[in-house]
Amino acid sequence: MNWVKRNLGKWLLSWPPLVYLVVFFLIPSVIMALAAFRWPGDYGGLYPLWSTDDAGVTTVLINRDNWHDFFTLDNFSRLFEEPLYLELFLKSALYAAVTTVACVVIGYPLSWLIARSSKKYRDLLLLLVILPFWSNFLIRIYAWMIILGPSSAFTKAINAVLAVFGAGPVSLLFTPFAVILCLVYVHLPFMVLPLYANLEKHDMALLDAAQDLGASAWQRFWRITWPLSLPGVYAGGALVFIPALGMFAIPDIIGGTEGIMIGNLIKQQFLETRDWPFGSVLSIMLTVGVLVIAGLGMAVARGGKKKHG
Repeated sequence: MNWVKRNLGKWLLSWPPLVYLVVFFLIPSVIMALAAFRWPGDYGGLYPLWSTDDAGVTTVLINRDNWHDFFTLDNFSRLFEEPLYLELFLKSALYAAVTTVACVVIGYPLSWLIARSSKKYRDLLLLLVILPFWSNFLIRIYAWMIILGPSSAFTKAINAVLAVFGAGPVSLLFTPFAVILCLVYVHLPFMVLPLYANLEKHDMALLDAAQDLGASAWQRFWRITWPLSLPGVYAGGALVFIPALGMFAIPDIIGGTEGIMIGNLIKQQFLETRDWPFGSVLSIMLTVGVLVIAGLGMAVARGGKKKHG
């Protein structure tokens, strides 16, 4: 009884999130994994394992003699037989990687500025970083659709500059450039916030000591600030790369046919083509790819920590 009382608080804290993860993540993942080995139905979805007649009588169609008629590996072989799907995976990974690098390049100076600002301005700058979250995601993307449109002032200004150098006009909307630009815009706060949380904790006395020893500004950054900020860079990189890899709303709205990503193909398989088994295969491969990349990132982070530790 005393043991139950001692552990009751732990159970009350751990069981609700555990149940949530099992119901909304584990069970759907298992269903998706099983669906990947099924045949598609005649009218989409999954080929049924049982049928119900007009009288309400249910007949089980599968048994141990005909189970191979209901389960197949063809969905996986289709993925590797058609190079288009793997090319789309690589293209999506490239878009996500470019987005992550751009967020680091843009977000690092901004995070440093916020971390070194006075308390009065720091709160205001942080508010400006999270301010886009106060409006709907789709509204912000449609706003970029207007900004990048052929008759927008932004597009006209770029084409005017190109005309000075003798280049022809360009279209910004429905291009890979528009997709990456909006991916960076949407995910930049996810890079800035963990970087700020890291940079704000740095001891400035280390930089002062390095300066007294004759280190230049670049040497102080590269030898002290950058290694200490790597945990924030890795955290921000994960928060940017993983959702950017599976994004489908941005390519759908402003990407056109040239900016399609793997998330668009998965959505198409489930909602338009209604080929749920192949959509499940694509989802599994995307999940595996994310786990592999995350594992490699953790290995690199551990290696960097040992090197600088």
